[in-house]
Amino acid sequence: MAARRRENWDSILDPKTQAFRMFSMAARILVQVGDITQQKVDAVVNAANRELTGGSGVNGAIHKAGGPEIYHFCEELRATRYRDGLPTGQSVITPGGKLSAKWVIHTVGPKYGQHDGKEVELLASCYQTALELAESHKLESIAFPAISTGVYGYPSDEAAKVAWQVIQDMLPKLKSVKEIRMVFFDERAKRTWEDGAR
Repeated sequence: MAARRRENWDSILDPKTQAFRMFSMAARILVQVGDITQQKVDAVVNAANRELTGGSGVNGAIHKAGGPEIYHFCEELRATRYRDGLPTGQSVITPGGKLSAKWVIHTVGPKYGQHDGKEVELLASCYQTALELAESHKLESIAFPAISTGVYGYPSDEAAKVAWQVIQDMLPKLKSVKEIRMVFFDERAKRTWEDGAR
């Protein structure tokens, strides 16, 4: 696996943004410290709860910045398709409201240690289903937070490896998506992802 990564990927430090960039023929991966609500991409990914309501962390920030339109679409989804809540590992798309991003892809990450050993499978599904939604909607750019690594307690180093593997496996299937961003609150989280990607 390591050899394949070295063959297919190159990485540089962008002098303007100080962001770690990774390139492949299929997509460009950008890893940066920043505010996910300010990302100028087609879609941002929300680390949502099952009820699709605003909360703390990334979820609360996206709902606050995006305004009531996001909540209203989520409310409609809860009343129709997801009366028992959005299942863990699944994703759904809504308009982005007042965000710079046109769309929000909501995904429910696993709570570490509470899924009978299926945490890796469920976290992987979050990234996979979000990318599949972006591709099916012919979006060109998507920004992810570090799903489940906040109050859900998923260790950052383990989560980085899971996310990286999914993205690498998905790249050959992505025709529309040209840029995938990973957006972190601080340098420590950013370095964890970079280490997991090598």
